[in-house]
Amino acid sequence: MNKLVMLATAAIFSTAFASAVLAEKTAFTADLKGAAQVPPIDSAGTGKADVTYDDASKMLTWTITYSGLSGAVTAAHFHGPAKEGENAGPMITIKQLDSPMKGSATLTADQFKALTGGEMYVNVHTAKYPDGEIRGQLAPAK
Repeated sequence: MNKLVMLATAAIFSTAFASAVLAEKTAFTADLKGAAQVPPIDSAGTGKADVTYDDASKMLTWTITYSGLSGAVTAAHFHGPAKEGENAGPMITIKQLDSPMKGSATLTADQFKALTGGEMYVNVHTAKYPDGEIRGQLAPAK
């Protein structure tokens, strides 16, 4: 009986370990600029989004940096679904607004589809540009 319990326990742990090892993390990136806004704006602001999606936890984790904006950031979001050149509503609110903005969120099926389909973008808003001062479309990191 003890051998059976030990074998069952070993099987459970090895399955859990294999699942953790096989879980994939996919990196995405975006360069943020005013010219990517729809319609484009003339801003000296720039930024960079480094994003990772974890298959096992469905967790999106990000670090977003920016500089040269017209003023303080008033809001920031992941928007979608929208291709480059299109606008969409916010999908995920970014709570930390100081650069670097760091955070994470568990994605829904629709958010995952937008991310992997190239239809999610990062938008950073300021008082001068309430619809967004800099924007970048997320794409798989190279």
